Amino acid sequence: MSLMAPVKDGQFVTDTSSTEESKALKGGKESSLDKEAFLQLLVAQMRYQDPLEPTSNTEYVSQYAQFSQVESLQNMSGSMDLQRASSLVGKDVYVRSTNTKGQTDYFYGRVDYVTYEGGKAYLYINENKYSLDELETIVDPTYYEAYNLATDLVTGINKLPYLGSIDLSDGEAIDELKEIYDGMNDYQKTFVAKEKVETLQKYVDKIAELRKLAGEEKPDAPEEPEEPKDENDGLGDE
Repeated sequence: MSLMAPVKDGQFVTDTSSTEESKALKGGKESSLDKEAFLQLLVAQMRYQDPLEPTSNTEYVSQYAQFSQVESLQNMSGSMDLQRASSLVGKDVYVRSTNTKGQTDYFYGRVDYVTYEGGKAYLYINENKYSLDELETIVDPTYYEAYNLATDLVTGINKLPYLGSIDLSDGEAIDELKEIYDGMNDYQKTFVAKEKVETLQKYVDKIAELRKLAGEEKPDAPEEPEEPKDENDGLGDE
């Protein structure tokens, strides 16, 4: 089948109706074609078909059936995306976004609500809009907390000076790291490598040794003062 149109000065001439059809085909998005635009395309094919070799009605029906099938699949996919996005409300996630320099940034937050616009689902995190396609990871809050605690602890251990060169001035930092580790539950401690725990203990033992040699001890928590006793407490009525 060939499309036919008037020609003037070696160029095709389009009338107003064909121009409107072209706009409808674009639909503002070159990658999409809705049902109305598809019907207008069929009309354009019928209008400009070769009268000597006309397209059969069966072919038109077949094209429309194929388009309807694709449209149904797209609608089904959109519905599934919306359901998936809705299930993320209230959950903590990582999303990726490309900045103006073409670099990929990652953002963490809780999905507050979702919207469905132009056949696509969007996630709103801290009032920022992200496409469902930008979803990177769904994060369990317990896991996220344990991961951050372990990361902070290991980073702190790595920042300590060489074990043989520490002095009393490093005691506060070592005490803080030991306090972080002791405050972690069993699940959180599984995020810390065994060798890092052993390294921390070596620093704890070393600073305790230095304090002992210097006649210092790690300050204990101050005891609460005893409440004054009532002079009449325990005395019977005269």
